[in-house]
Amino acid sequence: MASAAFFVRSNPISLRDVIALTGAESAGAADLERTISGIAPVGSAGPGDICYADGAIYIAEAARTRAGACFCTERNASKVSSGTARLVTPNPQGALAVVAARLYPSAMRPLPVLGEGRVSTESVVHPSARLEQGVLIEAGAVVGPEVEIGAGTLILPHAVIGPAVRIGRNCSVGAASTVQHALIGDDVIIHPGGHIGQDGFGFVPSGSGHLKIPQIGRVIIQDKVEIGAGTAIDRGAVCDTVIGEGTKIDNLVQIGHNVSIGRHCLIAGQVGISGSATIEDFVMIGGQSGISGHITVGAGARIAGRSAVYRDVPAGAEWGGAPARPLRDWLRAQSRDLARGRSGRNRNRPIDTPEELGG
Repeated sequence: MASAAFFVRSNPISLRDVIALTGAESAGAADLERTISGIAPVGSAGPGDICYADGAIYIAEAARTRAGACFCTERNASKVSSGTARLVTPNPQGALAVVAARLYPSAMRPLPVLGEGRVSTESVVHPSARLEQGVLIEAGAVVGPEVEIGAGTLILPHAVIGPAVRIGRNCSVGAASTVQHALIGDDVIIHPGGHIGQDGFGFVPSGSGHLKIPQIGRVIIQDKVEIGAGTAIDRGAVCDTVIGEGTKIDNLVQIGHNVSIGRHCLIAGQVGISGSATIEDFVMIGGQSGISGHITVGAGARIAGRSAVYRDVPAGAEWGGAPARPLRDWLRAQSRDLARGRSGRNRNRPIDTPEELGG
């Protein structure tokens, strides 16, 4: 539930404004001047709240919801409580996100912790750093020489910005983050404890020990990227590590040197992407998956959680398992395994024989 102590609401909005914002259509008669002041789950929403219903569990709760308004698909409109304004849209959750951003603008990116003016007297900013108007730097942050930071960007407590880094406008660099050897676009969010631009894992084994390969590339982060807490993105060895526009990366993700990630990808928590892998546009990768180095995951592909991807994935494909293979083959192998009723020490044997892989 939203807390006024943490997230300040903007002024309530009318259903008429909600419809204008989202493009939804009212199913049946509705008071378009009714005001909406908050969002809530369909099962606990009250008359001043708006919610959404999509999927069997939510639809069942929608029949008895007390919400002032509910986003739903045309197919499910008749299943929503008669006392609730039914707002029809092909993407109910997306419509709710638009309204939530309007009602709770302070939740859209990290807020200043102390909020004490432009540059805290307890921060360290090198004299050669160039800050545009409206940059806020909080206590304990360090900004190195020749850094450039765009207007409206927030550098939160104890963040460290290394020499010659470029950060665009309206960005947020979270508390205790480090950014070095990086060029960052506009509207980028780095959540607390994110680490950008450190050494890639480059060593050459030899008889006398492992020889370190100097990592002399950069990290390029394009506009509107969001990077979760505790995520690490290594700089390139010689080439750059690149994160494409609009990509969203969850917490505790490791991205190795020379990785190229396309535009508008979604990468869930605890994913590891090995060096020199290429992830093309609009790829989705489920949590705890591993992507081997020097392979390509094609545009629009989807990787199920806890998968191990060792070879190229075609564009638009859905793969899963360890080793990863087409989702249908993986699910068929899982069904065979369950049908055999494995027990004891064999129950967890990897499913990797040619027959089980669909060969």
